[in-house]
Amino acid sequence: MRAMLHEDHVRFLTVEIDAFVAALRGAELSTPVPSCPGWDLAELIRHQGRVHRWAEWHVSRLAAERHDTAEIGIEFPPDADLVEWLAEGGALLVQTLGACDPDAPMWAWGADHHARFWSRRQLHETAVHRADAELALGKIPTIVPEIAVDAINELLDNLPHAAYFSPNVAELRGSGESIHLHCTDTDGEWMVTLEPDGFRYDHAHGKGSVAVRGSAADLLLLSYNRLTRDDARFEVFGDAALLDRWLHNAAL
Repeated sequence: MRAMLHEDHVRFLTVEIDAFVAALRGAELSTPVPSCPGWDLAELIRHQGRVHRWAEWHVSRLAAERHDTAEIGIEFPPDADLVEWLAEGGALLVQTLGACDPDAPMWAWGADHHARFWSRRQLHETAVHRADAELALGKIPTIVPEIAVDAINELLDNLPHAAYFSPNVAELRGSGESIHLHCTDTDGEWMVTLEPDGFRYDHAHGKGSVAVRGSAADLLLLSYNRLTRDDARFEVFGDAALLDRWLHNAAL
């Protein structure tokens, strides 16, 4: 499968924002979001709309360091206007990302300190939260396999850098145990090996300490703890407790 580029991420981000907004139109915003405990749809929108504006602010300035949302001055509208507010912020983000130089250096919390980090990150964050909204509304999310494969790669690339806001990531270590993820609907597999100082991954085929087979979209949602390993959509072989430990500590 061809590696996705900045232009692909921006194009698919437009699609994901449109799908997110479409899912929310006419919805009761007090509906709980089970995959984000303690949130309802209104809070999910506030979170995603705030993140879109926060990322856009940084990219538009090619910011050299992180600024928090209080510095930026993001304000929330009345609940009745939240869906349109999400759409407006998403459109501004897409416009800024589409106009930027993807190779421009800037601050990013992950592995890639260039503007292109943010097109990739915002695509995958939006796709997962769009799935949260659809799950809350009783729908079955669909995610393009190309997006899902890239999103799993991105998660594994960035996890080592996420410990400052997700401390359990520091526990993603071991003594050679391995987790094998294998897509059933497209080319895509990952062998994650836990080592004393962290983890590494590659795309080799092999026998892991635990293996999980499922569609690319379902493996992505499992990786983000939106689905559980005992869901009928997965085949799990080997040390299920190791998979549970990985999923718990990798949760973002």
